[in-house]
Amino acid sequence: MNTQHTETVETAAGPARVTWHPAGRPRLVLAVSHGAGGGIEARDLQALARVLPEHGVSVALVEQPWRVAGRKVAPAPKTLDTGWRGVWPALTAPGRPVISGGRSAGARVACRTAAELGAHAVLALSFPLHPPGRPEKSRAGELLGAGVPTLVVQGGRDPFGRPEEFPEGGYELVEVPHADHGFAVPRRAETTQEQALEALTGAVAEWAGSLG
Repeated sequence: MNTQHTETVETAAGPARVTWHPAGRPRLVLAVSHGAGGGIEARDLQALARVLPEHGVSVALVEQPWRVAGRKVAPAPKTLDTGWRGVWPALTAPGRPVISGGRSAGARVACRTAAELGAHAVLALSFPLHPPGRPEKSRAGELLGAGVPTLVVQGGRDPFGRPEEFPEGGYELVEVPHADHGFAVPRRAETTQEQALEALTGAVAEWAGSLG
């Protein structure tokens, strides 16, 4: 059985890094990148890397070039898209359909580039529908324009867009109750942190299993 390994991929935006969590008999690849304020240590990305391989989905955690270079601030969206495009050949190399995914800014990248790259589907974790407190600055067009089967997993109290704020569209949305933008839940919530992550990974596993 394949084991976890990391590879460096050269892109037009600089070197990116992919950490593979292979499934024993993979049917799909789920490639997910981080947001603008953190890396692949995010709780949701790590939970998916632990759970999805058991469901026949290899998980590739992608670190954008700016993170690999040790920078603290993400570059412009155009540069993020360039980095993602540059990593894509490494993601398709195993010969399995690739779900393009990410959390927050990474989810926007996945939506913007899905059709052009030939992604099998899109997983949008904590999609930042708008900046906190600025609902008029909607990014719904990116989500609605993905052009492939799309699953949004959103925290019930995400300041970047609560589930009820999302427009109607050709995508599925799963709410993680009480969770914030990082899928953290308050200690006093009816849902524990472990249950919140189980809800997230369970929803993604079920959805991935439904993809043709």
